[in-house]
Amino acid sequence: MKNKNKIFYYVVTGLFSLLIMGGVANYIFQHEMVVGFFEAMGFPPNLIYYMATAKVLGVIGIWQTKSKVLREWAYAGFTFNLLLAVFAHLNVSDGEQWGAVIGLVLMSTSYFLVKKIEAEKA
Repeated sequence: MKNKNKIFYYVVTGLFSLLIMGGVANYIFQHEMVVGFFEAMGFPPNLIYYMATAKVLGVIGIWQTKSKVLREWAYAGFTFNLLLAVFAHLNVSDGEQWGAVIGLVLMSTSYFLVKKIEAEKA
């Protein structure tokens, strides 16, 4: 059972990481489009750079194994980011909240699996 949980954790966390890094790639390579989205939601465009940096650091924080506290903060940051993204998209009624909803499901699954794996080690 331990190996199944680890494999499922790596798959789910990998998919979550790809989703997040895909967003970061959009921030960089489709910057003007993202600026339009941010402005439509009432956010300042310079927030894009901070969000991209935070997301890259968050993915690193989730995958690193040295600090459980850092991992917890990374998951917490993604929770706030994704919840706020869902509500921001709902607020402007653009129908784009589903990426954030999928991200929340993947992130939550990853979080509970890592907790289960840590409990199995103890």
